[in-house]
Amino acid sequence: MPRDSATSPADELARLVNGFGISQAISVAARLGLADLMANGPVTVQDLASKIGANPRALHRLLRALAGVGVFAEMEAGSFVLTPMAERLRSDVPGSFRAFALLPSEPSFWGPWGELLYSVKTGKTAFSKVYGMDVWEWREKNPEAGQVFNDAMTSLSDAQSAAIVDAYDFSTFEHVIDVGGGHGALVRALAKAHPQLRGTVFDLAFVTERTNAAFEAEGLAERCRAESGDMFKNVPSGGDAYLFKYIMHDWEDDQALDILRTCRQAIGTASARLLVFEQVIPPGNVPHPSKLLDLQMLISAGGRERTEAEFASLLNAGGFRLVRIVPTASSISVIEGVPIPV
Repeated sequence: MPRDSATSPADELARLVNGFGISQAISVAARLGLADLMANGPVTVQDLASKIGANPRALHRLLRALAGVGVFAEMEAGSFVLTPMAERLRSDVPGSFRAFALLPSEPSFWGPWGELLYSVKTGKTAFSKVYGMDVWEWREKNPEAGQVFNDAMTSLSDAQSAAIVDAYDFSTFEHVIDVGGGHGALVRALAKAHPQLRGTVFDLAFVTERTNAAFEAEGLAERCRAESGDMFKNVPSGGDAYLFKYIMHDWEDDQALDILRTCRQAIGTASARLLVFEQVIPPGNVPHPSKLLDLQMLISAGGRERTEAEFASLLNAGGFRLVRIVPTASSISVIEGVPIPV
């Protein structure tokens, strides 16, 4: 919500301090499926409570709090309706954010935030302190919770893929290889926009189990496929564009360089492109979601967000030259690199 010019610094600080409550409230509303139940217009709290098996008074308090920040709106006593933000919590709309909104109520998400102090003092991941293993091993051992995360990333990717397709010209490519591409949301969007394009998603086996099914369901199986493997050891060759969407930020520079060097070995032509899709930290005090996401990476995966200069340095060390950074309509940018001749 925009700050009211009459709001005192103390009140604004209090709002920020209590921000965790907003994220939890949104997540609970998403988990209860409230937006789907309001898809056809205003619904009374009593009707909502009876459908989801909730306490009417407590449910009213939840909706009233969310209405106060623009998620849902109270029409008349006891009746609530969707707002534009709440529309995105519906599960059946293009660009649905419901799966992403479920994350804050997952213990594996909010638990490490309680150990942010540990990460700040040590530089180590709070996730490993809480769970005794890194986030990748934990998700593989806890597939249901890992699926919640993958669904959330697919939800986020669906919203950002359209912005990427609009911002960058993919028409010159014949075969894109999406390294760490999950369930293939970006490749599916690109294949639909460019009929000449073939796509390969390369990810861990437990992730790609559903990827080929998604290609099949959308009639893309003839042009798109998923392969499993370890991007630290090898990536498929033969692509004229290698895509890394929210991959580099998962790792500190040493590990990110290992990935880039593996990719550089797979690239067989000087005309190929490296396309990194991530948020770029702006200079100074400019507000940007990358700055908070940077803390998320600190406590969870042990990675980081980067500035333009840091991306240029990273790519150069990995065998690529930064050509340009193309902004999109979302917070993500297209960071374009070309292979440095060996």
